[in-house]
Amino acid sequence: MDTEVEIKNTDKLDISKPKKYNVILYNDDSTPMEFVIELLRDVFGHTDETANEITLKIHNDGKGVAGVYYYEIAEQKVAESISVSRGAGYPLALDLEEL
Repeated sequence: MDTEVEIKNTDKLDISKPKKYNVILYNDDSTPMEFVIELLRDVFGHTDETANEITLKIHNDGKGVAGVYYYEIAEQKVAESISVSRGAGYPLALDLEEL
């Protein structure tokens, strides 16, 4: 019994790498630098040294990058940071910025 197989040409799928996003922290007049340093260590996994550097950048430039992640992870980091900040009574603002 012969079996014929028909091969169909399909358009090539455009499979691209997922985009990454910067998680941005913004400076404000209410959130203490010590809290931001702690947040950067606890939520974003920074060392004391890098947490201090990022906190100074946020303080001096008005904003700084806490980390670079794929979208879902970046969203989770923002949500967790806001939850921790609000729980401590601080209005820390965060955002995502596509790379």
